[in-house]
Amino acid sequence: MILSVNNIHKSFLEVPILTDVSFHVEDHEKAAIVGINGAGKTTLLRIIMGELDADKGTIILSKGKSVGYLSQHQTVSGENTIYEELLSVKQNLIDLESQIRSAELAMKSASENELSELMEKYSKLTHDFESGGGYAYKSELTGVLKGLGFEESEFNKSIDTLSGGQKTRVALGKLLLQNPDLIILDEPTNHLDMSSITWLETYLLNYKGAVIIVSHDRYFLDKIAGKVIELDNTKATSFIGNYSDYASKKEMLRIAEYNAYINQQREIKHQEEVIEKLKSFNREKSIKRAESREKMLSKIEVLDKPTQVRADMHLKLEPRIVSGNDVLRVEEISKSFDRMTLFENLSFEIKRGEHVAIIGDNGTGKTTILKIINELLPPDSGLLRLGTNVEIGYYDQEHHVLHPEKTLFDEISDEYPALNNTEIRNTLAAFLFTGDDVFKKIASLSGGERGRISLAKLMLSESNFLILDEPTNHLDIMSKEILESAINSYTGTILYVSHDRYFINKTASRILELNNKTLTGYLGNYEYYLEKKTQLSSNTTSVSNTTLTSAAAQALSHTGSATSSDYNDSENKQAWKTQKEQQAARRKKENALKKCEEAIETLENRNAEIDETMSLPDVCTDVAKLQELTREKAANEAKLDALYSQWEELSE
Repeated sequence: MILSVNNIHKSFLEVPILTDVSFHVEDHEKAAIVGINGAGKTTLLRIIMGELDADKGTIILSKGKSVGYLSQHQTVSGENTIYEELLSVKQNLIDLESQIRSAELAMKSASENELSELMEKYSKLTHDFESGGGYAYKSELTGVLKGLGFEESEFNKSIDTLSGGQKTRVALGKLLLQNPDLIILDEPTNHLDMSSITWLETYLLNYKGAVIIVSHDRYFLDKIAGKVIELDNTKATSFIGNYSDYASKKEMLRIAEYNAYINQQREIKHQEEVIEKLKSFNREKSIKRAESREKMLSKIEVLDKPTQVRADMHLKLEPRIVSGNDVLRVEEISKSFDRMTLFENLSFEIKRGEHVAIIGDNGTGKTTILKIINELLPPDSGLLRLGTNVEIGYYDQEHHVLHPEKTLFDEISDEYPALNNTEIRNTLAAFLFTGDDVFKKIASLSGGERGRISLAKLMLSESNFLILDEPTNHLDIMSKEILESAINSYTGTILYVSHDRYFINKTASRILELNNKTLTGYLGNYEYYLEKKTQLSSNTTSVSNTTLTSAAAQALSHTGSATSSDYNDSENKQAWKTQKEQQAARRKKENALKKCEEAIETLENRNAEIDETMSLPDVCTDVAKLQELTREKAANEAKLDALYSQWEELSE
């Protein structure tokens, strides 16, 4: 075990963020920490790193183990070039190399007595240099830089001239080159394109040390994680497996908890009805039985109603009118900036109902294409044609559609003046903006909050052609799932740019890859795109073999389909038979219960008649008649005792 987190508690302004959080990470284990925004993931990482004190609990790192931490916000600065900044990590090898060169020079002019000592020193230096990776560190450094998306022409750029995203990539490169025993990464994929994320996946999978990752990139977590630690409602729960395993187990637990709650509520209601019925019989024994059941009911530990998944945010996308079948036609468009050609002669069409994703590396021009379609940028050449009745709704990753000086309330009311105050507040509440939050200025919102208000405006637009630029940026996993669900049920047309592979896989029906200034189309989701890319790159099978294989596969498919169909028919028949048997048994019990209640009512009524009869003047003096009625009532009481027991049993 390399790390042990024990009973960590942390509160801010008396609001608990982490409560009794415990888990451990083994040597070489790859663990993910997940949870909604605000769940305390970054807080937990800072406590592990000693940047923040826990209110209670301990963090234990194995003795002699090193830790490397990549936070979300980096402070890398200075006049070093990118290459020099990463090279500084290998300063110990540079120093060893310098000492080796000095020893070589000294040996040339050394006396016999000095030479022996120098040879011994040289041997130790070369051994330390070799074991430390001295002969490979330069190629390793270059490989890391290229893997993280830096071109060789950028290696000499000064750190101070870089963007925030580029500085984060430099910091990540430095961390990887340090080779610590435990790597802790907070949202490492935020500033990486798809090829860089794929490279990082491979690097971390092969990494000999342990890794802890906080990320909203579910595809990335699926590839890397062998354990998922969920922070939910201030508590931590560990799940073995990757993200998909966790999501599946979490859903099963949620369903089990909800079913347990429903079953308990049903049982409580049933017991209350039985108690009420027993009391209504107004007999000493039935009242005692009712009181006994009340005591048992009071001892039940009542389960809290589980919070429903996605119950807090509501997004429903629906077009106001239906567009024509031809939504967009792009013909031979080109675009360049400062003599750098992004793309040229791009042509594609989008039909009604399609969900099309544009993918590609950073800087290839994906966002530029969306801006050209939205008439925010003119193409250098080419034409664009929108179809009949097409109404565009645009989601901008930089949220330029929002007005920083406005409040959230004004942002909605100014755009949609037909909405009244209640409707505006209800809309904002559906995106988690309640109370005085609606009077916050747009400028004061976080990235995730701006994303939510942009989604709210998109929903209200009722457009039939949605153009989305990185819609999942700054959204937590639950919000992404809400957006996925809304997009999948949307009957209009969607064109979007995203680097979220899990999101693309869930929502895209077609993929356009922008690479080498041209577009290549793939009909299917992200998994199909990867499969097709692999096939195209390998291209090892002949046409005849492919045809034969396809024919054989088709034949097998038909055979398998028939077998599966037969099996399903048999299974359905058995399920139908079982269901009918259960229904018959239930009806039988219901009839028995009804007959039992009727028999009780008949006997109770008869006993009431006997009591009235025995009080009549001509009967109360007739000893023989009284004895006969008394025997009948006693027999009825015995029957009633048996019937009450039977009723209780049947009522269960």
